[in-house]
Amino acid sequence: MASAFLSRTLFAHRFVSSFAINQNPQKLAPLFFKKPLHSWASPIHTVYRRLTIVRSDMASTMVGSTSSFSTQSMSTSEPVVSVDWLHANLREPDMKVLDASWYMPDEQRNPLQEYQVAHIPGALFFDVDGISDRTTNLPHMLPSEEAFAAAVSALGIENKDGVVVYDGKGIFSAARVWWMFRVFGHDRVWVLDGGLPRWRASGFDVESSASGDAILKASAASEAIEKVYHGQAVGPVTFQTKYQPHLVWTLEQVKKNTEDQTHQHVDARSKARFDGVAAEPRKGIRSGHVPGSKCIPFAQMLDSSQTLLSADQLKKKFEQEGISLDEPVMASCGTGVTACILALGFHRLGKTDVPVYDGSWTEWGAQEDTPVATSNPSS
Repeated sequence: MASAFLSRTLFAHRFVSSFAINQNPQKLAPLFFKKPLHSWASPIHTVYRRLTIVRSDMASTMVGSTSSFSTQSMSTSEPVVSVDWLHANLREPDMKVLDASWYMPDEQRNPLQEYQVAHIPGALFFDVDGISDRTTNLPHMLPSEEAFAAAVSALGIENKDGVVVYDGKGIFSAARVWWMFRVFGHDRVWVLDGGLPRWRASGFDVESSASGDAILKASAASEAIEKVYHGQAVGPVTFQTKYQPHLVWTLEQVKKNTEDQTHQHVDARSKARFDGVAAEPRKGIRSGHVPGSKCIPFAQMLDSSQTLLSADQLKKKFEQEGISLDEPVMASCGTGVTACILALGFHRLGKTDVPVYDGSWTEWGAQEDTPVATSNPSS
């Protein structure tokens, strides 16, 4: 699988290089994805203009003069930024914006294609499935430090940069990439509250095509990952990692926690999957949950506009579910994506050290020797 992906990315790299930089990049999407492209007949091909010019002034007032902007001085205690704030600071030189859209396999959505159709101006594409560990069959597991540094460097990101991550749902896969950067020691990273839907609903511009440079960078990031895992040399590394092991849990740590109960275990999957009454979306995975864990579906962290609940609302939600904010917490989900939304919520409440079980239920439920509990919904 890895070699096949490498072949596609190398071919894409050579193909793109043979075109002028202003060539239509929409033709390049099939080079990066296995799935057939969806129809391009969509009104979102056009560039949307802002419906108001007041928001920019409002946002500038909120954050001060953009001429003195620096991501170094931004607070990392708050894990999200508003679309107004991002719009006011979008063109700052030390600001990098990443489209980290990712969807469940059964949704049949192509994130790179959607990025090319409509994305925040200047945003780069971060491939959640591509920037991952190549030594496991588990989906989008954390890559090695060297691989992450190589991929992020290929995207043109440096340690001095502030990074804002968004996705096409509001808050979904962007939280995973926020967590990834923090795992590798980069705290100047934030999720765009409400994501692309909120950005567009606010009337701000979107770009309807990606530049050749953006496509080359997406290809180079995937190529860098492959090179690292094949022991090959990569290009200049501009991003230095500092691994934070306390933010990542392994299968063995979760096993130990079922006995020691040092951490409250919160599962972000749906209640039906947690209870074991709904089948898992991936084949060969048992239904149920880790004994002793509690279920708080990730959607309960968000309001109807897919923005993160206020601190008071989050606190009330956790208290209702019997989670003590005074005790350690760890989070899991299906494949380590939506657990990061729980971590985002805890971060807003000052619990910045919540680890995520990277393999999550896809790893746990596939094992033969891991205990599985089920719940009676009527109990």
